[in-house]
Amino acid sequence: MQKKKKIIFFGDSITELAVKPGGFILKIDSMLGKNNLKNNYDLIGAGVSGNKIYDLYLRLEDDVLSKNPDIVVIFIGVNDVWHKRLTGTGTDADKFERFYSAILKKLTDKNIKVIICTPAAIGEKTDFTNEQDGDLNKYCNIIRDIAAKNNLPLIDLRKIFLEYNLKNNSENKDRGILTRDGVHLNDKGNQLVADEMWKVISKF
Repeated sequence: MQKKKKIIFFGDSITELAVKPGGFILKIDSMLGKNNLKNNYDLIGAGVSGNKIYDLYLRLEDDVLSKNPDIVVIFIGVNDVWHKRLTGTGTDADKFERFYSAILKKLTDKNIKVIICTPAAIGEKTDFTNEQDGDLNKYCNIIRDIAAKNNLPLIDLRKIFLEYNLKNNSENKDRGILTRDGVHLNDKGNQLVADEMWKVISKF
């Protein structure tokens, strides 16, 4: 029997909810079942509500490295931006990049494969009038640059969600297309994330 590939999904509340019914991790698991691949992968959710990039760094040892994963999917960044407005406790761009790079170094030093994702949305309006679009785009560009510099697979959910909304959000709503509240995924959003993640994971 071949050894199962252990995949840890590392993130915030969006990832924490992904192990609940309808969440994207359970949807990927269901896709594995339909394709008779359940014996090939072990999916583990490591999402904690409210987490920012430095929270991931602080719990990297306990929640990821100690479990010896083969692949880690990093899906973080919404709170680093969103909390600037909500609570005044976001993450400065230079710190965001430094902590992200430090996490990657610890993972790659252990020969763990890494897939990184851009945060999908803080509001779903398509004309860039969501209050934090500018900041979110800036942080997504940081993640894109990190992926390019480290030659890592990137799931550009920011771009994918915007393209979906341009086709399916003709009323320019700020929520209800792929998210419940502009940030957390609804069923369609979870399915889209599951599909996009599986496209990349399936290549490993």
